[in-house]
Amino acid sequence: MGKTLSEKILSEHAGHNVRAGEFAVVCVDLVYVQDGTGPLTVRQLEKLGFKNVSSPERTIVFLDHAAPSPRQELSNDHKLLREFCQRSGAVLSDIGNGISHNVASEQYANPGTVIVGADSHTCTNGALCAFAVGMGSTDIAVAMALGHTWLRVPETWKVSVEGDFPRAVYAKDFMLHFIGTVKADGATYRALEFVGPAMDTLSMAGRLTISNMAVECGAKVGLFNSDEVTRNYLELLGRPQRYKPLRADPDAAYEKTLTFDVSSLEPMIACPHFVDNVKPVREAGSVAVHQVFIGTSSNGRLEDFQQAAAILKGKKVANGVRLLITPGSRKVLLDGLADGTFRTLAEAGGVITGPGCGACAGVHEGVLADGEVCVATQNRNFRGRMGNPHAFIYLASPATAAATAVTGRITDPREFL
Repeated sequence: MGKTLSEKILSEHAGHNVRAGEFAVVCVDLVYVQDGTGPLTVRQLEKLGFKNVSSPERTIVFLDHAAPSPRQELSNDHKLLREFCQRSGAVLSDIGNGISHNVASEQYANPGTVIVGADSHTCTNGALCAFAVGMGSTDIAVAMALGHTWLRVPETWKVSVEGDFPRAVYAKDFMLHFIGTVKADGATYRALEFVGPAMDTLSMAGRLTISNMAVECGAKVGLFNSDEVTRNYLELLGRPQRYKPLRADPDAAYEKTLTFDVSSLEPMIACPHFVDNVKPVREAGSVAVHQVFIGTSSNGRLEDFQQAAAILKGKKVANGVRLLITPGSRKVLLDGLADGTFRTLAEAGGVITGPGCGACAGVHEGVLADGEVCVATQNRNFRGRMGNPHAFIYLASPATAAATAVTGRITDPREFL
């Protein structure tokens, strides 16, 4: 019997063959935390009696959620993490470098590796065919200290996607549709393998969006084959030696196979206050919007901002609407400045903030007022996510977000293209 991608990667890292449902201790290639979870991880590391980390060069501390810090207590957490990196030799990714998952995919994640992070969206790196999972701070502390972790090998769903994406329909629309179909807890602790013609031709930016949101339906990981798209991406980033082809065996055993055809897919939106409360944008109704936010670990890549700029070029943000633009990494910021993308967004009335998580988690710039509505390209819209439980968050693609910013109401981007 052949192996799924998860079984292949975990077997290699366990040193013996493992199958779905089995428990395994596996070596870890990369461990990371961010400033929201990192302080607890450091304190747990010390509480457990560990003095050092096993591989300092493969232990990354990201300051991205509150970057730069807006409050005294968060500044003290940043100080704690900076001192930990100085003491342990762990790598510090300081404010302005960008979101942990975005920077990890640019600089650290490689096909066939095991990555653990103290953040649920660590699964983003599955786009590069890495078995990447979020864990609790204590488990991450142990992984830092020992270089190993334990887990249960997940059952795998094969998600076969056919057809060509229609005009103004993107990876974010597909993933919202997928989550709306299987529901927020429908794939709990499953590995998702995204295959088929529509996924094979999808850009790395699109793959990263899909893998990022795998956890939003409960999945453990969201994996793509390591193929020519992967190779080209690594080559562009100066890491061609890290490429290796990897895909599931033809006779791998799947718990379930789901088939989708994107040819008839429309722009989609997730309505408050649940990520699986999904419908076509054209059915959302005439909803007035106060803020539009483009960025985050879901859609903070250059391609995402280029999609928004294509709609906003030569136009202005509607009166009464705030448009926040937050690059996911320093590289995205520099590339977007070089090609004029951010100039276009700024000329339209967008406010460009420093690379990082920005308004997504509600601990920094962009907190909503009572009763306000935001259309965001982030991955979660539960009550209070952006800092105010009395506000309303809709999730959409960068194109839908940009179209909405122009009209001031939730708008189908096909009206502009």
